Amino acid sequence: MSSLISRIQSEQIPLVDGDVVTFVWKGKNAPLLQGDFTDWERGSPVSLERTGHDLWVFRTSFPVDAYIEYSFMNGDKRLLDPLNPRRTPNGLGDTYNYLYMPAASPTPLRKWGRGIPRGIVTHHKVETSHLAAGKTRDVYLYQPAADKPCPLLVVWDGQDFLRRGRLVQIVDNLIHQGRMSPVAMAMVAHGGSARIPEYACSESTLALLMFQILPLAREHLNLHESAGSQGAYGVLGASMGGLMALYTAMRLPEIFGQVLCLSGGFWLGAVPSIMFDMVRKFDFRPLKIWMATGLYDFQELLQSNRMMYELLRSRGYAVAYREYPAGHNYPAWRDEVWRGLEYLFAPRDIKA
Repeated sequence: MSSLISRIQSEQIPLVDGDVVTFVWKGKNAPLLQGDFTDWERGSPVSLERTGHDLWVFRTSFPVDAYIEYSFMNGDKRLLDPLNPRRTPNGLGDTYNYLYMPAASPTPLRKWGRGIPRGIVTHHKVETSHLAAGKTRDVYLYQPAADKPCPLLVVWDGQDFLRRGRLVQIVDNLIHQGRMSPVAMAMVAHGGSARIPEYACSESTLALLMFQILPLAREHLNLHESAGSQGAYGVLGASMGGLMALYTAMRLPEIFGQVLCLSGGFWLGAVPSIMFDMVRKFDFRPLKIWMATGLYDFQELLQSNRMMYELLRSRGYAVAYREYPAGHNYPAWRDEVWRGLEYLFAPRDIKA
């Protein structure tokens, strides 16, 4: 008991011993604990055990390279861990605590290396023309520090990948290190409360892409046209944006031949996405696909991503799939996205 108190006073909380994690709460009563490892509200929260006067613990194990987010719950009220200063927004108005296991850390690619050439980001607004929520939509265009024309990567949830996902820093570093070919990017903001219907395999969103976003990108970026190289452009998204990324390529394979899908939203409640029927029944598309999902992602998404991977593979698609020990959040996607970029845009000579 005295050893535990001493460690609480001198070490980071939660306590980590190899793959064993000890969550700690000090108080007369302990709240419940939930997080990536309980499937959040979809699963059952766990109770802490009293180990002494006003001291409560819960021990479990995670892979040594895991990234975990969690919070305490007192009824319907979410409580931050007062012993852990490491906190992150969840993107939906709440804040969680987090921990990195001993063999895990934020990707160093999230920060610009000293002296590397930086691409240029410009902010634009396009008229939605009744194709999406609101009168205008924010688009952030990225031109890499490269002289030759390059392909375009469209990024759904663009404002989040720009800010929380550190995508520009990651791409700048990968290009400079020779780990990927230069790409330009059109990072398209989502429609707020309209995000789910806009990304649920929406033809209106595709029309916005074709009639507003692609012309904007061609006007302001130094692109080599996809028409000269079948399906040379790429599309990236996470969660519902990941679903929309695969849908975009399935509908427009002559333009978008590279797909980077993180935690794709292939299951909405009890309803599987129409994407399963599209993959089964559409003629084969010459796509190159990278999929990745967290082992602690929402369990329905983890299972549906496994199903989608197996279906794509059975239909002959060039698809790579990876599972990593983290949940459904931007720090996890930020630390994972470089793998897909390297896979899809491996260094090669691109002719204008």
